[in-house]
Amino acid sequence: MPKATSPSKSASPPASYEAAMEELETLVARLESGDMPLEQLLTGYQRGAQLLHYCREQLQAVEDQIKVLDEGGLKVWKVS
Repeated sequence: MPKATSPSKSASPPASYEAAMEELETLVARLESGDMPLEQLLTGYQRGAQLLHYCREQLQAVEDQIKVLDEGGLKVWKVS
């Protein structure tokens, strides 16, 4: 039986929003295909939740910056 994905590798933050989306799309395809062993399903689901949270934070930061620009102001954009 294959070993589960290493938690240290899967816990690493994505390099960018685009990298997170690409990893998430690949992960979802694997989860939906049924190719993942049972032991990896939970790890995959947890990683997917992390990636989704990261993407939502990035989108919220961009939306916040757009609101500031729409109001005629400009402030430093801080991405967590």
